[in-house]
Amino acid sequence: MTTVISPYGGRLVDLLVPEEERDDLRAYASTLPSVQLSERSACDLELLAVGAMSPLAGFMGRADYECVLHDMRLADGTLFPIPVTLPVEPTEGVEVGCDLVLRDPQNHPLAIMTVEEMYPSDLEEEARLVYGTQDGGHPTVAEMQRWPRMNIAGPLRVLAIREHYDFPELRLTPAQTRARLGAMGYEQVVAFQTRNPMHRVHEELTKRATEEVGGALLLHPVVGLTKPGDVDHYTRVRTYRTLAQRYYDPGRILLSLLPLAMRMAGPREAVWHAILRRNYGANHLIVGRDHAGPGVDAHGKPFYGPYDAQELVEAHSEELGVKVVPFRMLVYLPQERRYEEVTRVPSGVETADISGTQVREEYLARGKQLPDWFTRAEVAEILAQAYPPRHRQGFCIWFTGLSGSGKSTTAEALTVKLLEHGRQVTLLDGDVVRTHLSKGLGFSKEDRDTNILRIGFVAAEIVRHGGVVICAAVSPYRATRDEVRAMVGADRFIEVFVDTPIEVCEARDIKGLYAKARRGEITGFTGIDDPYEAPLRPEVTLDTVFYTPEANARMIIESVMGRGFLVGEQ
Repeated sequence: MTTVISPYGGRLVDLLVPEEERDDLRAYASTLPSVQLSERSACDLELLAVGAMSPLAGFMGRADYECVLHDMRLADGTLFPIPVTLPVEPTEGVEVGCDLVLRDPQNHPLAIMTVEEMYPSDLEEEARLVYGTQDGGHPTVAEMQRWPRMNIAGPLRVLAIREHYDFPELRLTPAQTRARLGAMGYEQVVAFQTRNPMHRVHEELTKRATEEVGGALLLHPVVGLTKPGDVDHYTRVRTYRTLAQRYYDPGRILLSLLPLAMRMAGPREAVWHAILRRNYGANHLIVGRDHAGPGVDAHGKPFYGPYDAQELVEAHSEELGVKVVPFRMLVYLPQERRYEEVTRVPSGVETADISGTQVREEYLARGKQLPDWFTRAEVAEILAQAYPPRHRQGFCIWFTGLSGSGKSTTAEALTVKLLEHGRQVTLLDGDVVRTHLSKGLGFSKEDRDTNILRIGFVAAEIVRHGGVVICAAVSPYRATRDEVRAMVGADRFIEVFVDTPIEVCEARDIKGLYAKARRGEITGFTGIDDPYEAPLRPEVTLDTVFYTPEANARMIIESVMGRGFLVGEQ
């Protein structure tokens, strides 16, 4: 038995109440007002409870929050780069001095909080300082638009850890992980952070890193919230488990799952990952290029530089107690049948490589087998099962535009065209949705956003299960549409801007709504006294003045075919 590195701050926080006290506290919890946690907050609570975020012992109060935003440190000076807060809607019974029960998204009681602080959050400042952007193309920045702007904090008494029915044998707490790593007999432990499937290059990299430090590997994939559109964790964990069992030395690898809600905050998140992995017993972290980056912004520019994360972790490595293992670029040498660092390959030597985009678009999307030099056959089979060819995958066509612009008429024509191509289609029309899914909602900004997010949730589920969904709703606010895009997955979301002048929309208005809005009989009407924020870069823009619904539907079909979601003209 070897002692692995001590936890960050010296000890693991443990917020679980003793077993003998839980029944009485559960009975007490049933008498308390409650707050239902978002999936993100439930993940945070789980990691707080078991000490994964040590020395943090609860959701941050105002002093810690403000220091983390501005200085990447807790109020006591401890390096900590990411705000971990509990945002709540102000409701009756939520006040300083009260006890609250915190419930998971399925309404199970998880913890009792004694509220000591209630303070406002500055989400715009948080986006700017933590994420380095206020661009709605950043998935977490888009999500933040919906976060409540009041945070609460106070001591936590955790009644239970969330129950997970998937891979229970791999869901190890920091204490359990540290014990298993210690039993392997290695003081040096390399952690590999991943939210993507592992291919041969990752296998080679992790094995080399383990050999270089003379230690063990903690294969530690994230199974909480990652980037929308990522490969689901069920598929990913199946690949990790297969690789760990068949292609690694069992005495030098530990596969453990991390229920982390990622922020996709790039450099700051990489520092956070180092803290988390130290608490799990690792003193080395493989930091990839653009680590925890969400891709590119609205102008096509990456949110973070390729080496920003490595440099920030390296700058704080001594304080963190975690050394950086840079993700070195490896290429395959076909003639020698091995991988080598790209900087060590002599000029003129034949190399082979496949990018992540190529994996998705040239192989998985076309049902083409990945070569065995690139990925293990077992991994390729699992990915092929989970990801059918692109023309069998789901996608969302989102119509947006003023009332009377022609969204519904074009959507109906498009539905028929897609059915002709053999795709199963669900049409979610804004007016129809409001009579069923959103019955009772008004037309305030909050209610409009709620309506659009409900449509987006249903659309994302349809797409996730391989269906085609057409949504036709005014959806006037750009930030809300960005959030729906993130929910569905940017690569499966086609925004169609029906760009019809308002005077044409008014002339078509058989319900007389524009006239009523002009007379002041209706308030908050989009285009009259409430803004419509036109898309900045829609995938398709339609003219319904000079083109018929059928012609516009054909234009969309061409765009869909160009993206590989349809094959051949029927």
